[in-house]
Amino acid sequence: MNQSTDKELYDRIRDKDREALEMLYDRYERLLYSFAFRMTNDAQASEEVMQDVFLKLWKGSGAGQYREERGKFSSWLLTITRNASIDRNRRIKTQEVEWEERDSRHEEMPGVEQEVESKEERDELQNAIHTLPDAQQRMICLFYFQGYSQQEISNACDIPLGTVKGRIRLALQKLRENLAEERGIDDGK
Repeated sequence: MNQSTDKELYDRIRDKDREALEMLYDRYERLLYSFAFRMTNDAQASEEVMQDVFLKLWKGSGAGQYREERGKFSSWLLTITRNASIDRNRRIKTQEVEWEERDSRHEEMPGVEQEVESKEERDELQNAIHTLPDAQQRMICLFYFQGYSQQEISNACDIPLGTVKGRIRLALQKLRENLAEERGIDDGK
């Protein structure tokens, strides 16, 4: 039986050949599912990640283009699966944080003044974060809003742990200064 290579199937998919997509799906279904499951620890989420990966493959979007000279097709496909799993986990984590924040509030509903004040403080913090350099913004978002440890950030961004700590420290210092300046408070400097 003459079996098509991954590259041949990929090229056929780019020409919207459904049979080629089905063949690649059958070839990689178990590998991608188990890989996604290791990252999400959730059967339904793993199915969603796989669907997202093959949809991206079909549409030719969000995945870049496979280039044979850069490596194996399976490695490229696993990278897309990894990124889709991380994106899914971040979306879920963000949703959980929002629910936890709401659930952790007192039983009695806050007054309008408290709501307005809280929104103003969130907006003020968000504006202050946007004044930071991109590298520091990323560290703050990963560490405080997405719950990564400093070591996880170091690994994910492929930078030394000391650099992560330094960027977070500098970012916090700049945030403190920006917020103090915006509020008209002398922060002792």
